[in-house]
Amino acid sequence: MDNQDKQRVSDKEGEKSKAEEVSDEQKQSKDKHNKLEKESSEKEVRGENRRPWRSNWALAERLAINVSGMRYETQLRTLAQFPDSLLGDPQRRLRYYDPMRNELFLDRNRICFDAILYFYQSGGRLRRPANIPLDMFLEELHFYELGEEIIDRFKEDEGFHKEEERPLPPKKWQQDIWMLFEYPESSGGARIIAIISVMVIIISILIFCLETLPEFRHEKERREAVTHRRGRDGDRSFTAFHDPFFIVETVCIFWFSFELIMRFISAPNKIRFFKDIMNIIDFLAILPFFVTLGTELAKDKGTQPSVSLALIRIIRLVRVFRIFKLSRHSKGLQILGQTLKASLRELALLIFFLFIGVILFSSAVYFAEVDSIGTSFTSIPEAFWWAVVTMTTVGYGDMSPGTVGGKLVGSMCAIAGVLTISLPVPVIVSNFSYFYHREMECEDNRVYSHNEDEGITFSLKEPMVTQV
Repeated sequence: MDNQDKQRVSDKEGEKSKAEEVSDEQKQSKDKHNKLEKESSEKEVRGENRRPWRSNWALAERLAINVSGMRYETQLRTLAQFPDSLLGDPQRRLRYYDPMRNELFLDRNRICFDAILYFYQSGGRLRRPANIPLDMFLEELHFYELGEEIIDRFKEDEGFHKEEERPLPPKKWQQDIWMLFEYPESSGGARIIAIISVMVIIISILIFCLETLPEFRHEKERREAVTHRRGRDGDRSFTAFHDPFFIVETVCIFWFSFELIMRFISAPNKIRFFKDIMNIIDFLAILPFFVTLGTELAKDKGTQPSVSLALIRIIRLVRVFRIFKLSRHSKGLQILGQTLKASLRELALLIFFLFIGVILFSSAVYFAEVDSIGTSFTSIPEAFWWAVVTMTTVGYGDMSPGTVGGKLVGSMCAIAGVLTISLPVPVIVSNFSYFYHREMECEDNRVYSHNEDEGITFSLKEPMVTQV
């Protein structure tokens, strides 16, 4: 019995010790679990163990976007087509995420966002809303970070072409001359040359206009007649070379020629120089003088010039192109030229509509007035002038319908002209606004930079950089 009792006691003690060991293991396991939970909670507080919010959205497969109070929903794979954009990159759009509402909040233009969302949904087709100005829509494109390539392609679709960097001559002396005559804002000397050039252009235009006044024209004709009579006796006391207008014109042409030659000598690309429209205008501006000089020299020698009088007058008329030389020194004229160039499609459409209207209304007014006594509308081509004047609301009054049918046609012609002309005006105004704001924004960003790989370049539309 004693042995059995001892055995029982030892068994109980063994079971008790095992229970204590199990209890210790459970306690240690529990302590370890509590410790891990505590560390996990601390990491969550520090943000080290936070699960990415995009994983929750990836499970939902949809994303809610609140744009100024208007809620949109789209699939994540739709936005993921353009991962480099603001909405396509989960990390970039994170700063606009509202965890309370589980949505993105963007305080942007709703109408523009319709076009942006359609861009994602259509796989890259970007269309500007009709009632949104171009500069505002471009600002939205930059905000959503669609990329310069997409923005440049959109500008080309709108009729604008990306401006390339303009190279400067490689040699130092050529570069100095080119900067003086081509970029008036580059230095003080360039500004002085620009002022002189503008003054010479204005004087040349004034001379071109003043010499057509009757008192000056008649005096010139009288002197030429006297010189012609005296020339038979060998006395040529007064020639065209003594004319004050000719002397002033010669001084102006000397400056224009000097300016053109300096530009040509220092031009970085001679082929591009001849293709530049401004250089073509400069050449046409001085051409009439040399033609006139040749005819006067022929007269002075007593020979008859081979050029006809009508051709001489046409060539002299080309002198009026000098007014376009002011565009080299005028920001307003440059913006106007860029606007017209970008609006060529709209202007062509306007001319096409006017052409159709002229044909229709000139035909209608002819058949309405053909039986009227003393009518001015003797044929359809004769009525073209009346249709153009009426559709453009000028109304000279030299031709006017007299019958009831003709007046009715004239009324419809005037109304149609107003509607036709007003259609492309908003597009042209929008283009002008775009170029004007772009010029104002980039006025302080014009820089001259040197790149060892590409050479010296002049950047017009890039942000300010340091000259190397």
